[in-house]
Amino acid sequence: MATKTKVLKDFKTTEDIEVPKDSIGQIIGQDEAVEVIKKAAIRRRHVLLIGEPGTGKSMLGLALAEMLPKEKLVDIVAFPNPNDENEPLIRTVPAGTGRDLIMRSKIESMGAMNNQNIILFILAIVSMIAPWWIRNKYNSDIMFTAFFLGGLIFLAMVVMIINFSKKMNNKVQTPKVVVDNFDKKKTQFYDATGSHAGALLGDVLHDPFQSGGLGTPANERIVAGLIHKANMGVLFFDEISTLRPDTQQELLTALQEKKYPITGQSERSAGAMVRTEPVPCNFILVAAGNLETIKDLHPALRSRIRGYGYEVYMNETMLDTPENRFKIAQFIAQEVKKDGKIPHFDKGAVELIIEEAKKRASRKGHLTLRLRDLGGIVRAAGDMALEQNDKYVTKDHILKAKTYARPLEQQLADKMIERKKEYEIIITKGNVIGRVNGLAVMGTAGLLSGIILPIEASVSLGKEKSTIVATGKLGEIAKEAITNVFAIIKKIFGEDKENFDIHVQFLQTYEGVEGDSASIAVATSIISALKDIPVKQNGAMTGSLSVRGDVLPIGGVSAKIEAAIDSELEFVIVPKSNMQDIVLPKEKLNRIKIIPVETITDVLENILDWKNHKNLLQNVKKLTQSSKK
Repeated sequence: MATKTKVLKDFKTTEDIEVPKDSIGQIIGQDEAVEVIKKAAIRRRHVLLIGEPGTGKSMLGLALAEMLPKEKLVDIVAFPNPNDENEPLIRTVPAGTGRDLIMRSKIESMGAMNNQNIILFILAIVSMIAPWWIRNKYNSDIMFTAFFLGGLIFLAMVVMIINFSKKMNNKVQTPKVVVDNFDKKKTQFYDATGSHAGALLGDVLHDPFQSGGLGTPANERIVAGLIHKANMGVLFFDEISTLRPDTQQELLTALQEKKYPITGQSERSAGAMVRTEPVPCNFILVAAGNLETIKDLHPALRSRIRGYGYEVYMNETMLDTPENRFKIAQFIAQEVKKDGKIPHFDKGAVELIIEEAKKRASRKGHLTLRLRDLGGIVRAAGDMALEQNDKYVTKDHILKAKTYARPLEQQLADKMIERKKEYEIIITKGNVIGRVNGLAVMGTAGLLSGIILPIEASVSLGKEKSTIVATGKLGEIAKEAITNVFAIIKKIFGEDKENFDIHVQFLQTYEGVEGDSASIAVATSIISALKDIPVKQNGAMTGSLSVRGDVLPIGGVSAKIEAAIDSELEFVIVPKSNMQDIVLPKEKLNRIKIIPVETITDVLENILDWKNHKNLLQNVKKLTQSSKK
């Protein structure tokens, strides 16, 4: 019998949604990765997870640990080596018995010392009584004095012996449990993210008293690394490329050999002289990171993971279907349960979170899977409901939470727009020659914030061949895009034979410009300056430009349009191919006119004031049409 697909109408609040108990059931939208994890759990395979932050990589690692067959855990014990004190012996015993072994060893050593101390104590009493007995028996003060002084000397020696015995008792070479699995029933999961070499591979503590019988035995200074503690379990490491190359090489050795000796990590420490026998570390590695991680990952380590495991690229979005919408609702229920303090969400609040997921996907018909970011809004809205003593989180709570839970990029973008308007850097009225309101974004995928990017251009006659000079904090892609614009201008105005120098300025681009989404804005500003045609300042534009003059799609279109709305502009020009990616509330979209364009001619026709240049517009249309034939 087929399982009924759950949709939003199946619940009134998230309190009605059953949250899966196991981690694998709580993973949203990563079906392919879930299947890989299931296979890895059965066959004990390593996994490399690559994707954007907040898409569920750490939860997949935890799920793998939960699904692993319950192996027989062991304690790892370090024993003193009578033949070489700098090479402690390593033995494994059943989990939970390591402590008993150490306790018995200590009791036996303490018992031997206690018996010795009792004998010495009895002899001390005898040495104090003996002078009086001698005096009574022989009636001699000289013999009494001799025996009395001898007894004091003997008593002092007893005190010294007892004190020395205590010190010896403290450094009796008893075993040490370096990996203790006492009362642990589940497979081990350790998150080693950010760990230094000592914490990861193990270390030997420095011994400041290395001579005179005061030193601590080497086996008692051993500290197990996370690779040893994760024996028979899972070791998770996010941003694994942050490990030094030599540490990655040692991790590779541990993966290959399934055992790795513990040695001192500092060359200046006494621990550097100690190296144990190989210590078991038969763990499954779940490494994670983004695309940049692959560049800095040790080739041999990646080869080991790929050859004995799986590589997975995490989904960033999922289709906007009724089933997947319910999964977002399930995610909200999970976050409420994990937090343990915030109230549940009513259906209206859930629908608003889903709209936010659509917007952050930046892709028509999809929902974002950067769920950690959504979780921030969930908790902020929950806090709002708690402050107002409301039973459930509603739409109003979420709207307020979005204001308080804005990402830093959004806060910075708002301040920049406000300041640029205050100092009239952003012009929203009238017509100006050579000046265009471009659009850009700040932040990372899923958390993009739009900003207005004023661009100005000026043209002057040159002595040699025509050149374009761009100023502003531009990235490599942005610089290449400006060079391509030069080819478009030559194509449209091929009859202009004179040489000219073109200067393009991105006004106050302290935040930097990267990408080619400002191409149509740059082309428009140059054409405006070249032909003395004013640009309408009540509009803005974004779009990439091909060398043929076609307007190509760009990223972050919703965030850019939102910036234009917040700047009180009247219209915005966007690539026609991006119309399907616009995800904004209707009340916002009603505040601005969106003009889709396919060619640079479409752009010029809508943004330039052709009032006194209608003949030139017709010529431009003819030139662009003839070039396409």
